[in-house]
Amino acid sequence: MIVVAQVAALIAAAVHLLAFAWESILFLRPGVHLDVFRVPTEDVPPVRMWAFNVGFYNLFLGSGAIVGVALWWAGQDTPGRTLVIYTCAFMFLAGIALFASDRMAMSRPRGAGVVGSLCQTVPSLVALLALLVA
Repeated sequence: MIVVAQVAALIAAAVHLLAFAWESILFLRPGVHLDVFRVPTEDVPPVRMWAFNVGFYNLFLGSGAIVGVALWWAGQDTPGRTLVIYTCAFMFLAGIALFASDRMAMSRPRGAGVVGSLCQTVPSLVALLALLVA
């Protein structure tokens, strides 16, 4: 189960690193702001700073999970597991918040954020559950 937890944590990290790239580096591209986030082009300037900053939160979470797994592989079990648990718990709870905001249709039509919330919650939850079982 340890390997499952580590692989799931790395998948969760990859999701967050991809979100960082979309939000902080590629957000101005219509294929990203329109197709991925469903933000109309005229709304990009007012939300640009939000997207840029949220992207860095995702970078830090993804990097934390990667560092945790690397520490774990390097024989530093306690700090590695601790970092993986913290970052995966954070990712899971943030995914729940994303799902709640989607249900409330806060910024786009209800249902538009379900895939994003699943991508954020499922890998991190798998990692956490695998650690509970291990």
